[in-house]
Amino acid sequence: MTPFLLTPRQGEAARAFLAYLGSLPLKGADAHILAAVVAIRAARSGIGNLTGQDLRSLRLTEPEATVAALGALGWHGHEALLGGDMVTPVPISVPDFAPGTEPPLLFGKVMRSRVSGWTVRTMAAKPVKKGSPAVRLAALYVAAYGPPDEYGTLPGHLPAECGPALEELLAKGFLRELDGERYLLGESVRHLSGTRPPVADTPRSRPEEPEQEVLSWDEWKDRASVALRRHVEAVESCAECSVSTARVSEAFMRKAVPAQFTEKVRTAYEAWEAKYPDQGPAAAEYTADFRASHGHGPSVKQMCKAMGWGKMSRQLRIFVIRRLIAEGWITNTEPVPWTLRPGKVGLAHTAAGTMPADQGARAR
Repeated sequence: MTPFLLTPRQGEAARAFLAYLGSLPLKGADAHILAAVVAIRAARSGIGNLTGQDLRSLRLTEPEATVAALGALGWHGHEALLGGDMVTPVPISVPDFAPGTEPPLLFGKVMRSRVSGWTVRTMAAKPVKKGSPAVRLAALYVAAYGPPDEYGTLPGHLPAECGPALEELLAKGFLRELDGERYLLGESVRHLSGTRPPVADTPRSRPEEPEQEVLSWDEWKDRASVALRRHVEAVESCAECSVSTARVSEAFMRKAVPAQFTEKVRTAYEAWEAKYPDQGPAAAEYTADFRASHGHGPSVKQMCKAMGWGKMSRQLRIFVIRRLIAEGWITNTEPVPWTLRPGKVGLAHTAAGTMPADQGARAR
C-alpha cells in the first residue's frame, strides 16, 4: 500500500492553502494553478522562484495571459518568465507572505515542503497528469478534502471551473463515486488524501520522529548551488543520453548510503581483473571522450557497459570504479552522479599520449 503523503496536520495545512488560493481574485484554472505553484514556494520568504521550464511543465492553455494575470494580484517579477530563458530561476514576490507582514498561512519549513510536494505529486498523478488545467486543479481540491476510505464533500470555495472537470475525474478513476457534492477517492490515489483520522496514541508507542523535509525536484534544484544546477541541467538536456527526468531526479535526490562489499564481491573483482587487465588507460580515455561529447561525465552503469566488461552486478560495478579511482585513473565528485572524469594518473596518460611505466600496479 502506498504511504500517505500528508499527516493529518499537514492535510489541514493543505486545505488552508487551497482556501487561500480560492480567495484570490483569479479567473480560470490556468491562473489558479500558476498561482498555487508560486504561492506555495513563496509561503515562507515571500519569494517564489520559477523557471521558464517550470512554466512549460504546467502545460497551461494560455501561458502569456496567465503570467500577466499575476500582476493583477499585486505580485511582481513574473514578467521575466516569458523572456525565453528556460533555466534561470525567476524570483516572483508575493506581498501576502513578505517578511514583516502577517501572512495568511503560517508554514514551518517542513510543513511548507510537504504541502508543496503533495501539490506537485497530486497534479502529476497518473489519472490526471495529462488532463486539462481544470482537471488537475479539481484533483487538488478533492484530494485535500476527501478521506481515503469514506465520502468527502466538495468545499464551498471550489473554483467554478472545477465543477465540469469532476466528471472527468470520475471517468479517469481519480474518483470512485460522485453523487452531487459527495464523492469517494479512487483506490489508486487514496494516498493523496488530506483528510485522515489521527493515529491513536498508545502507551508503548515510540516517540514520533522529527519530520524529514521532502522536496519536489524543482525545489531541490532551486536550492542547489549554481555549479551543481549547471551540472544537473547538462544531464537533463543531454541529447546523447536522453535520460528521463524521473531517473535524473532520483539519482540526484536519493540519500547517499555507504557501500559495503562482501567477500563475494571481492572475489568477483579478482575474476574481473584477470579477464580485463590494465583497464585504467582506456577508462581515463573513455571518460575524457564522454565528457567532451556530452558535457558531463558518464554514470557508473554507462561506463561499465560502454567498456564492454560484460554482465556485472551493481556492487561489482561500484567496486571496479572505486578501484580505478583509488589508482588515480579516474575520479569523480562523490556522491554527485554523472561526474566521472580522468584522475591524476589518467590526465597524465591522456596528456602524454603514452602509458605510465607503472601501468600494471594495483593498489591492494
